[in-house]
Amino acid sequence: MSYSKILIAVDSSEYSMNAAKKGLELSHQLNAKVALLYVIDTSKALGNIDAGISAELALIILKKEAEQTLDELAAMYNGTSIMKFIPEGLPSKDIIKTAEIWEADLIILGTHGRTGLLHLLVGSVAEHIIRHSKIPVMVVPSR
Repeated sequence: MSYSKILIAVDSSEYSMNAAKKGLELSHQLNAKVALLYVIDTSKALGNIDAGISAELALIILKKEAEQTLDELAAMYNGTSIMKFIPEGLPSKDIIKTAEIWEADLIILGTHGRTGLLHLLVGSVAEHIIRHSKIPVMVVPSR
């Protein structure tokens, strides 16, 4: 199968950056269109009233972080053009939804490599996407 549209899902973590680098390399090798996706996790935009940070301000901070992350990655990409998506919602759902709407034929994402109880408690965006995506998924391990 030939991949012509690759969606790279990231956050600002180191493991995610590693996955993005691999995804950008692959897009060059395949001469594929590439899009970067950073889902602003609305469940994390809670704010901290004691610190004077409202939920709205927390969301603004998360948006800035998302934009900076995608700008950094786009600067590493020396292809013709790169799409950027920054939806607000839940990463496990919005990665699949964006891939389907953009008609990606490959989703690339990183994984923390957590196992055991921590994995069970935290849950895994990567695992959800692997189980529910109709589009092929490439998971880049943290190591």
